[in-house]
Amino acid sequence: MDDTEIKWLIALLVAAAAAALAWFLWDEVGTPQEPAPVVQPAPVAETEPSEPLHPVEPLTVAPGEGELVELPPLAESDSYFALALLDVFGSELEPLLADEALIDKTVATVDNLTRSRVAEKIRPLGRLPGNFVVTAAGDNGPFYLSPENYSRYDVLVNMVTGANLDELVATYRRFYPLLQEAFAQLGYPDAYFNDRAVAVIDHLLATPEPEEPIRLVQPHVLFEFADPELEALSGGQKLLIRMGPDHISRVKAVLSEVRARIAQP
Repeated sequence: MDDTEIKWLIALLVAAAAAALAWFLWDEVGTPQEPAPVVQPAPVAETEPSEPLHPVEPLTVAPGEGELVELPPLAESDSYFALALLDVFGSELEPLLADEALIDKTVATVDNLTRSRVAEKIRPLGRLPGNFVVTAAGDNGPFYLSPENYSRYDVLVNMVTGANLDELVATYRRFYPLLQEAFAQLGYPDAYFNDRAVAVIDHLLATPEPEEPIRLVQPHVLFEFADPELEALSGGQKLLIRMGPDHISRVKAVLSEVRARIAQP
């Protein structure tokens, strides 16, 4: 497990559910040292755009409460989006946020959560403090995922579970035109980011919750899950497992609530 990769779940919540909450810090299991290229979608034949499965209603204000300021161009949106995220999640998020292409990185991270890994260069957040901890019964193992790792995620999980979900979704709706623009530029000109976000949330909600202790193996330099079914999971699902059982339950509860707000019945 390469501890250079601990990147956000915020990326997934805000973006996948409410405002490009692109926040996952990773310590990838069995990930090579060099970041892998972003997986781009295969080209598709030109067809008439379909209607979104989960349309997003534009954010509006009530009569007499003023007007919404026009959104900036995508290339100039970093400071605006960062301020909106800090309003939702608090100032502790600020030192973790990327300082450029924040919406683009959020969208790309969300899209890649169902794949084997998320390349470091597209992550919207920095790394969490501390090192990945493995428990060894002896010099040569067996090795287990140490519960000492779980506390490393306390700050981020508390940000997510403590956020006002109505404000979160309002932020998502406010910046959705820019999120959709970034999604189209990623290679999905005829698809909808909110549909993808709902699909990613469903994928994360399907993450298994294995009994502890979780055994690891070290076939080479990096650790991997000993259970081949766990090792075959996506990068997003592996992240949830590494966060620990309590955090998994809390994050899944928030994801379910967010999904209910952004998905059609």
